[in-house]
Amino acid sequence: MEKLKRYTIFFIGLFINSLGVSLVTKANLGTSPISSIPYVLSLNLPLTLGQFTIIFSLFLILLQLFILRQNFKLEHLLQVPVSIAFGYFIDLTMILLKLIHPHSYIFSVITLLTGCLVLGFGVYLEVLADVAMLPGESFVRAVTFVWNTDFGITKIIFDVSMTVIAAILSLCFAQRLDGVREGTILAALSVGFIARFFGRIFSFAPSLLFGTPLQAASAAAPLSDTNIIAVEQQFGKSENEIRKK
Repeated sequence: MEKLKRYTIFFIGLFINSLGVSLVTKANLGTSPISSIPYVLSLNLPLTLGQFTIIFSLFLILLQLFILRQNFKLEHLLQVPVSIAFGYFIDLTMILLKLIHPHSYIFSVITLLTGCLVLGFGVYLEVLADVAMLPGESFVRAVTFVWNTDFGITKIIFDVSMTVIAAILSLCFAQRLDGVREGTILAALSVGFIARFFGRIFSFAPSLLFGTPLQAASAAAPLSDTNIIAVEQQFGKSENEIRKK
């Protein structure tokens, strides 16, 4: 039952994530770094953003196979249906948002900020579900696992690389920058902070949705006169002292 709940939350988050990507794209100020290469290709070749997203995601999964080798587990293949669903969600939300065409820079900025907010909430739901990762994040995790690099720094390098490659492709196809603008930078800098912001606001959600270790312990053991204190998270430097006491 809990696994079903987690997957339901994950796919809701995946759809909201795709809605955020479409809103950011509709702002016409660039798109998110992970979508920049598929977007540039969709502007110049006869496939949709969602279709190129699926192709690019499958390419990232293949790279993970070469990087991880014997450490590539069966569970990594879960990224394949997730990538296909994400691609179709993007095409669906692009159709749902077809009437949005910003005619002024202010309207474009508002659309962009709304998209970043929606995208951040979608990422938060995916993290909350904790059952699968999109190929972009999973690729970064594979690199950090094999070469023992810092995840945050590796993610920044990955996002910058995607943006630079998208810019080069755009210059090669159209001799101008399409799909890589100030919105790409804003999305790269803000989405992570927005996701963490939602995590703080809804800090009660994991306990409410999935229960806590304390609840599990109290359900499994009979009541007694023994007092149990559970310290579940690190709130500061004094946590270890609290545990000792």
